[in-house]
Amino acid sequence: MVYDKIVEMICEQFGMEPDELSENTTFIEDMGIDSVDVVELVVDLETEFGLDEIPEEELKKLRTIGDLVAYVSAHSDI
Repeated sequence: MVYDKIVEMICEQFGMEPDELSENTTFIEDMGIDSVDVVELVVDLETEFGLDEIPEEELKKLRTIGDLVAYVSAHSDI
């Protein structure tokens, strides 16, 4: 559920296809998006999943889709 929704949001925001992505896909190296794009995605995820603002030190650890899925899963009620 969380993975599918995050992939859906990434596809919408960055014009990608779900089959291009996996839990090991990195934002910067594989997807070629910059840190500003990652922050915009995270803000959308905070809203979508009812998360508190993700602290900057945690943001730096979110390098892959799997990292993001694990963080959202651990910090949301979904």
